Amino acid sequence: MIRVMPASTANEKRRFEFLSLSLLLGLAAAIGTLIFFGWLADEVLEGETRHFDEVTRAAVHQLASPLLTTIMRAVSFVGSTLVLSIGTAVVVIWFAMLKWGREAKLFALTMIGAGLLNVTLKLAFKRPRPVPFFNLTAPETYSFPSGHSLTSACFFGALAAIITARVKSRSVSVAVWIVCTFMFVLIGFSRIYLGVHHTTDVIAGFAAALIWILVVRFVEIELARRKRRKNPSTDYTD
Repeated sequence: MIRVMPASTANEKRRFEFLSLSLLLGLAAAIGTLIFFGWLADEVLEGETRHFDEVTRAAVHQLASPLLTTIMRAVSFVGSTLVLSIGTAVVVIWFAMLKWGREAKLFALTMIGAGLLNVTLKLAFKRPRPVPFFNLTAPETYSFPSGHSLTSACFFGALAAIITARVKSRSVSVAVWIVCTFMFVLIGFSRIYLGVHHTTDVIAGFAAALIWILVVRFVEIELARRKRRKNPSTDYTD
């Protein structure tokens, strides 16, 4: 006699398998990105990226125009600590109003951690700033990694991940990811354009952001798995 698994049990099994697979893929991606970041940091410390940074900075600087400079300064301001701090508060309040309590806490944790990670890495590597273009004054902080790139990637990446997890429309999800990715990539580009960062600073900022987001996601999925084991009727998207 063939026993048919109840639909609810089958759904629970699929959800648990989904969490396990997500956990495994996230861990693999985090490890891979961490290895890349370590390699890049080592190359920077040994001066092996100097030629690459100089060539790419010069290539980007050739695009300079008064209008583009104004736009890039505005874009760079969007990625500043002030704007992203205000943006984080707005997003957390918005999520709370939608009764997305877990998402609100997760987003706040992501951004607080991103800020601490940025400061820690800068103090660890202490890379001097390049000479900025357009007679700008170089920020007083160290150069590696780019704080604008790291924090903006965390902000827009986490925002896209949370929203698309709640949205059922595939086209809307794709649009959200495109817009959010475009925003943090543009912010990173603006830092190279303005000359306040080396290209490898921006790349390292994106890599560090990806590592941190994956770590937060890893912890979230693991907590969800444990919660599901204790209470199988709980939806992992709550």
